[in-house]
Formats: sequence, C-alpha cells, structure tokens
Amino acid sequence: MPSTAYLHAVGTATPSHDIHRAFVDWASARLSDRREAALFRRMDQRAGIGARWSVLPPTPDGGSPVAAGGFYAVDPLPPTSARMTIYAEAAPALAMEAIAALADKVALDGITHLVVASCTGFMAPGLDQILAARLGLDPGVERTLVGFMGCYAAIVALRTAHHIVRSEPAARVLVVTVELSTLHLQPADALEPLLAMLQFGDGAAAALVTGEPGGFAIRQPFAATLPDTAGLIRWAIGDTGFAMHLSGAVPGHIAQALADPDFRARILPEGAEAIDAWAVHAGGRSILDAVGQALDLPAAALAESRGVLARYGNMSSATLMFVLADLLARPTARNGLAIAFGPGLAADGFRFARA
Repeated sequence: MPSTAYLHAVGTATPSHDIHRAFVDWASARLSDRREAALFRRMDQRAGIGARWSVLPPTPDGGSPVAAGGFYAVDPLPPTSARMTIYAEAAPALAMEAIAALADKVALDGITHLVVASCTGFMAPGLDQILAARLGLDPGVERTLVGFMGCYAAIVALRTAHHIVRSEPAARVLVVTVELSTLHLQPADALEPLLAMLQFGDGAAAALVTGEPGGFAIRQPFAATLPDTAGLIRWAIGDTGFAMHLSGAVPGHIAQALADPDFRARILPEGAEAIDAWAVHAGGRSILDAVGQALDLPAAALAESRGVLARYGNMSSATLMFVLADLLARPTARNGLAIAFGPGLAADGFRFARA
C-alpha cells in the first residue's frame, strides 16, 4: 500500500529592501497619458499590496534600484547577463535563508531527495547542485530542478515530493522554491505591462515532505490546462531580462473554469463547503477575487492568501508556499485545497488535510 506524503513545515525568507512605492512612482512617471497615470495609481491603491521585497540593494544614500546610482538607473537597462550574475549569487543565498527558517521548525537530517523550483534565473551547475553542496548533503541525494513553470511550480515541486514519498516511504524530501522577479524590470511605458510588474517581488521558501505523519497530508493532486488561454500568461527571454505578459483576461478565465461543473467536480468532489483552508496562489487581488466569487466563498476564506499578497506581493512559485506556511500555523485549518495558476493557462493543485 503506497504511503501518504506529509508536508511537515515551511520556512520562508525575503530580502530586506522594500521597493514597492519606488516602483509605483517610477511607473507612474512613464505613463505620458494623464488618464492612464491616474488609472495606474487607482489600480495600485486597489491592488492589496503593501510591500514587495528585492535582492537589489539600496543605493549608498538609501535610494531604490530605479534611483540615481541604482541597478536600473542606466539607459539601456542592464542586460540579461548582468541580471543572471546577480541571480547566481542572490538566489542560493536567499534559498539558504528559507532552509534555515525551516530548520528552526523541523529537523532536516537524513535528506534523501532535493526538489528545487525557480523560473526567474538560469545557471549551471544548477541551483539544486549549489544548494546540495552548501547544505553538505550526501552526493547520492537525488535532485530535481523544476524550471520556468511560473507561479504553479510550487505545486509541481510538492506534487513531485508527494510521488517520491509514495514510492519510497522512507524518503525525506527537501522542497525549495526561490524567485527573484525584481531582476526583470522592463523598459515599458504602457499601462498593461506596468500593471503586471506592479505585482511581483522576491522570496524563497523551503518545506519538508516525508511519510511520517505530521503537518498536512498531501492528497488528490490535479493538473489542468484551461482551453484557449495559451497566450494570456507568457515569459520571453530578452536582451534585458525575462519579459512577462500578463493579460487582464486571466481572472475571468479562472472564474469561468471554476464555474464549469466538470472542472469543479475534479478539484472539489465533496464541494467547497468541505474546505476550511484555502491555499490559493496570491497572484493578485483580481485573481483572488475571481476565485472567491466563482466558488461563493465567505470573505475570510482567502485571508491567508490576501495576507501574503499584502506583505510580499506575488513571488511567483514561492507565493503558495508562504500561504501554506500561514495555514500550517492556524490550528483550525483542517481540510484544504491548494491551487495555483501559471503560463498555459495552467491550474494545478492538490487537496490536503491536517494529520
């Protein structure tokens, strides 16, 4: 009989530099149309984001990356090579902070597998090998690197850990997600791409998944690609970082999918009323609103997701792990659904239950 996989704990980490207000001022100034600039300000006020954190340091006089002397205070903006140089240094460091936070909650001895997710940078040897070496893991540890899946990559990483534990009940799987989205500022001067960049910040998370009871049992994983949505979320590698396209039509398509009886039955076979813990990827206020309205959830149902969005913004794949960390800390969270959305338009998730 296959084992059940348990998510025991989640450790999180963010950089110390809050760049949200500086970005809002920078972006507003790039909109020459006064009506669009005013609309951008209104959307910022409604976004539900209070802070977003960046690995890019302040200038010597405390300015942001877009201020004089900052990383982005050049024309043209820094090339992808310069951004990846920072990623190669900062991504492992931030990931190690998240792992240290996890180690404060649960013992990390005897790790047999390492699953790492990141879509905001590339290097070889990979982030998985670098982390394994810094942690002093046995050279025989099996490693898996999940790349360029975007915001739902945490689901894929945890689902991979779930399958590993079910096939090898003695496995102890360390799952790490780290995203440095602020390395990819683009020279946009149109409303839609600036609104997309308004969402994103940097963060890392680490989790332990084993077959020993504790935390949340991972159950009933699912994966879906929503029809006719392939162009709604896109990432392209350009000369000045990774350029993202995030269509304003995404929330409507998510709501439409959740309203479909077949899709809804697949992810909620017992109905939404059976769920008391909602780990919904905090991709933005409009996405959380779409999920809440489509499932007719009470206002407090998405409190953890909205709280993560307010404190950190959208950290791509790391975001859902932050939500799960908050739910693990709430004893009344008993039966849950985790779901995240990303390029495709993909909607991946799993059910979970308090052990």
